[in-house]
Amino acid sequence: MFNVLKELLGFGPKVDISSLLQQGAIIVDVRSPGEYAGGHSKGSVNIPLDSLRNNLKKLPDKEKPIITCCASGARSSSAKSFLKSQGYTNVHNGGSWYNVKQ
Repeated sequence: MFNVLKELLGFGPKVDISSLLQQGAIIVDVRSPGEYAGGHSKGSVNIPLDSLRNNLKKLPDKEKPIITCCASGARSSSAKSFLKSQGYTNVHNGGSWYNVKQ
């Protein structure tokens, strides 16, 4: 139970960000536009969690690596779960956007 909670909050096994980026991963920042404007990872795409369902066309390749991020890792965990439920096969929770800042 504790491990599930840790992963849900973005404290699960560490994602090898560098390796995923070398594989062409897309960084999806699921924070609000205001949060994103205050700072974000270079090259990331801002798709707020509450509009992810309506913006899947921005992520056409369901096999391409995707790294989700947010402020703390909670929203990015939800985004990861949602994308997996939509058939995306290579989704990773990067946790806080600071973790994936390039």
